[in-house]
Amino acid sequence: MKIEDSYHWKKQKEFRPEITNDLIELCIENSKRLIDRKWEEVFNALARIPPSGRILKVVYKEFYKEESKSIKILTAYWLN
Repeated sequence: MKIEDSYHWKKQKEFRPEITNDLIELCIENSKRLIDRKWEEVFNALARIPPSGRILKVVYKEFYKEESKSIKILTAYWLN
């Protein structure tokens, strides 16, 4: 799985340095694929991150290019 950053996430990463690509990948793999209520092609992932016990929400979009899956991260943030 290849992770790409959107323009918005690149800016927000500066304010959320504790959310790394490893945590985002863990959240996407351990969550159900939830459809966003505003956009049809956008998905949400909610998962509890083990070391801290906090809940991480990731909003992402999937792309399939030549047998490989690419994920574009729109935003990610802690719920609690």
